[in-house]
Amino acid sequence: MKYILTLFLLAALTANAQQQSVSEMQQTARTLLQKGDFDNATVMLERARKQDPTNLELMRDLSYVSYLKRDFAKAMEAGKELVEHPNADAQAFQLLGLTYKATAAYKECGKLYRTGLRKFPNSGVLYNEYGELFALENELDEAITQWEKGIENDPTYSGNYYNAALYHARNNNWIRAVLYGELFLNLESYTARTQDVKNQLLTAWRNMLTPSTLQQLKNAKATSAFERAVLDQLSKTMQGSKGTGSIDDLIAVRTKFIEEWMKNDAKTYPFHLFNHQQYLIKQNTFGAYNYWLFSSGADMYQLWQKQHEKEAADFTAFQQSRVFKLPAGEYYFSK
Repeated sequence: MKYILTLFLLAALTANAQQQSVSEMQQTARTLLQKGDFDNATVMLERARKQDPTNLELMRDLSYVSYLKRDFAKAMEAGKELVEHPNADAQAFQLLGLTYKATAAYKECGKLYRTGLRKFPNSGVLYNEYGELFALENELDEAITQWEKGIENDPTYSGNYYNAALYHARNNNWIRAVLYGELFLNLESYTARTQDVKNQLLTAWRNMLTPSTLQQLKNAKATSAFERAVLDQLSKTMQGSKGTGSIDDLIAVRTKFIEEWMKNDAKTYPFHLFNHQQYLIKQNTFGAYNYWLFSSGADMYQLWQKQHEKEAADFTAFQQSRVFKLPAGEYYFSK
């Protein structure tokens, strides 16, 4: 019976496809894809391609659905054709790269990303994927080099911040872990990856804010002049801190830091994250922002919200109404 129903569905799709335009067939395929019906989505896409064989979007969709159904041979065939298209974009290289990774064709994948980056030298997604390829091969020094390039060349793409923040936290580079972690959480506020970063961000701040660690970070060869300026100001700020490691104490430290930074260093190093924090302080929502940032468990933040309803509501309204965008030219992490 199941076989008969499948044949009936395919027959219906075939009859309907004859009356549909290419765009209608593509939309039908995408609806089927959303429902997890990869086989029939593939049927629709292939029929659409017969009518419009050079359609870039159809190539992309066919490559993606083939990858999802783990038909890697077809995904690779469509992906290779896709990257050769005269209007191929960075996402085309990303899709084919996913198939190469899934089949452990790492050498071909690396060559693909290098080709893609020559064509799209400011593509954050390709730097991120290339970094993840190096990580798969346990070449972590090469991986972080690519993630840093991605942050520098495409500051609005969140994936490089995610990987770089976790990398630097594992290597005790707390200054970069906290800055990249907070930037990531503003760029990608509510995804499964958000919790990964929240779980390490408060610990990273606590690890950093000790006199010996601050000094050690300032003296590290990899520390840039910008990071050293941040660490210097934090050292001064910590002189009057209670040092309990609580979120409330951290809010006080971060508030004082921003006040002093804006007076002394903001002109030398314009940095959108610090401007964002200053705005929240002026709007009396910096406390809510910090509890949202550092509460790794939902229960903790919800408890704080109940005790600070107006501030929490104001911050939620602000967060829902804005898009956090980073300007180019604020990469200060090279020596």
